[in-house]
Amino acid sequence: MPLPALRLPRAPGVPSSPDLNERSGMGSLPGPPSPKALSPSPTSAPATPQTLIDASELKRLFDAQRRHLNHFFDHLDLTQARAFSQILLDAPGAIFFSGVGKSGFVARKLSQTLASLGFVRAAYLSPVDALHGDIGAVSWGDVLVLISKSGSSEELLRLVPCARAKGAYLVSVTSVEGNPLAAGCDMNVHLPLERELCPFDLAPVTSAAVQMVFGDTVAVALMAARNLTKEEYATNHPAGRIGKSLIFKVKDVMKKKEELPVCKEGDLIMDQLVELTSKGCGCLLVIDSEYRLIGTFTDGDLRRTLKACGEGIFKLTVGEMCNRNPRTIASDAMAVDAMQKMESPPSPVQFLPVVDDNNIVVGIVTLHGLVSAGL
Repeated sequence: MPLPALRLPRAPGVPSSPDLNERSGMGSLPGPPSPKALSPSPTSAPATPQTLIDASELKRLFDAQRRHLNHFFDHLDLTQARAFSQILLDAPGAIFFSGVGKSGFVARKLSQTLASLGFVRAAYLSPVDALHGDIGAVSWGDVLVLISKSGSSEELLRLVPCARAKGAYLVSVTSVEGNPLAAGCDMNVHLPLERELCPFDLAPVTSAAVQMVFGDTVAVALMAARNLTKEEYATNHPAGRIGKSLIFKVKDVMKKKEELPVCKEGDLIMDQLVELTSKGCGCLLVIDSEYRLIGTFTDGDLRRTLKACGEGIFKLTVGEMCNRNPRTIASDAMAVDAMQKMESPPSPVQFLPVVDDNNIVVGIVTLHGLVSAGL
């Protein structure tokens, strides 16, 4: 029995016969270029210089966007905004956000922001996936926030009766007056929109910014209403710079015990060069017999002493040239506070001795260590 003829797969993007545009109903869209057209010609003219952004035009656009955003702030109904915020705060169930296109990205971001607060159960609900089973996550007492500039997105309009049948409270957030989505929801929040910054007044570059500003401001209002503390907020951000700045303490990032570059005030400077350079701190911690801090001597102090005294440095002790009033910090202080203290006037420093209530050295925290920890 003869084997069927082998048919090689068609290259991606190359239409079969009949024409791909005809079969897909896309009219007379141009087809893909032929491989020959893609090949550079050895005799072709050099490429023209790249078009540059005009600075004055860029400034005009930023000024126009600012005016559009100011229109939103000047015309927002604060009574509506407060009622919407209260609904989210008092929601007996979960809060779902949904949207299509750019409004969908905003909805997803706002759901994540509220979820990060800890006291709100929030999630994003895809309007398409909701009609294929995800609507099962919605139940009585939940709030569904539908975000749409026009209020006429077909996917959201189809979702309205399904969510209502599940017992959800529906809120539309729109910018066009008299839209069908607002008519089908329990509440509507109107976000005033003068126009899009897009020269065709089509691309949602201003409306999406307005939606984001409104949603994030409401989220902060909820934080204020619940008196959310830094510690509570930090429990939901254990990773990343936010969490580390709110959770990490000095004792979590400081060098301890044998890592400390310590010496006595009677030690000769030249005898402590190895200790000064080998511990990676850029300094010496000058202590007494009970480990109490007397002062600090840095590699910068070494250079200045050498410049001022020359060969006389061989006879100088650390105690004679050390700084006896260094900045210090406690081990229970926040690591982010240590960084701020290092950067504070009159001049920044690269380390802080860590001492207890009796001025006994228990560690040292360095700027390098804080940065390495992700702060």
